[in-house]
Amino acid sequence: MKTLTTLFTSLIVTAAFCAPAHAEDEKLAVVASFSIIGDFAEQVGGDRITLRTLVGPDSDAHVYEPRPADAMALARADIILVNGLQLEGFMDRLIEASQTDAPITTVTDDADILNDPNGGHYHYIDGKAIFHAAPNDPHAWQSVANAKVYVENIEQAFCAADAEGCPTYQANAEAYLDDLTALDAEVRATVDAIPEDRRVAVVAHNAFRYFERDYGITFLSPQGVSTESEASAADVASLIREIREKRAAAVFAENISDARLVEQIASEAGLELGGTLYSDALSSADGPAPSYIDMMHYNVETLATAINNG
Repeated sequence: MKTLTTLFTSLIVTAAFCAPAHAEDEKLAVVASFSIIGDFAEQVGGDRITLRTLVGPDSDAHVYEPRPADAMALARADIILVNGLQLEGFMDRLIEASQTDAPITTVTDDADILNDPNGGHYHYIDGKAIFHAAPNDPHAWQSVANAKVYVENIEQAFCAADAEGCPTYQANAEAYLDDLTALDAEVRATVDAIPEDRRVAVVAHNAFRYFERDYGITFLSPQGVSTESEASAADVASLIREIREKRAAAVFAENISDARLVEQIASEAGLELGGTLYSDALSSADGPAPSYIDMMHYNVETLATAINNG
């Protein structure tokens, strides 16, 4: 099995043979780091872009290992969209390996960002755990208000790269922002219908702090903001005590994580597994959360149903 260092060496060689695509294709060649950003790009870009998403549906950007084809996509790109805040631990090295000249847009710029309570998280490189100091929580899209900032940043990036298409990007973004405003109101209404003393849920990793801040459901978790962090037996025992103290109503799996840990927690806490939430990735097209708006609807309805029935 190749080490990551060997892989990136091969990426550099592969990318060197890749020519930019935009000169041959009138559409804007866009690369998004993971599926949620990819959906935002499609909403804004419409049929004026071709989109490549590196980390696809039901996949975890925290632990993704890039392939030579990813370097080829970056080398051919006109625009690269990333979340930043050290969500994509692989991205800086991949960009360097691809030798791309494409501008890189960090879509969380100017979003309302929360601190990472642990001050950072681990990424594994060549089998070694490397701690990345990251004072911020990267899961900003779990706030619809922040999702609007993502969309505005993408619109500006597309307009800068394709002035002729700018009126289309602006119109698409404006329509989608209206949809996000309606979504925010719907999420709030669903949460407001849950009794306040029951708005406590348990998830696998700490991906829902923005949702908690904006909408008022408390999330307990044995892991930090990265799925690469590991929960110890002491962490689980402490969480079980907190579940009982705060009277958590339900435990939820995540689509990007193995469910065994939360199944163990649910069993020890005497709670039912309330379903699966979509945290860091969308579902496939035939799943319940193929778009960001679908994801937020599905998550809040799953939460409300399980908590109210718990």
